[in-house]
Amino acid sequence: MTPNDTARVQAYLQRKFNNNMFRLVRRPQAPDSVEVLLGEEFIGVVYKDDDEGELSFSFNMCVLEEDLPTL
Repeated sequence: MTPNDTARVQAYLQRKFNNNMFRLVRRPQAPDSVEVLLGEEFIGVVYKDDDEGELSFSFNMCVLEEDLPTL
């Protein structure tokens, strides 16, 4: 992902969730994606997909069972 892509997606997430704590960080080993941090906590990955000129970004977040509250 380019720095411009990263900045645009970060601004989108901050605006969409009304939370300026979202931060996107480059992954040197994977140029098509960035890590998503909420504060200092890793919460997921955003992947860039360019399919025949159709550009999209996918946010993948894994929630561990151990992190869920008991109800």
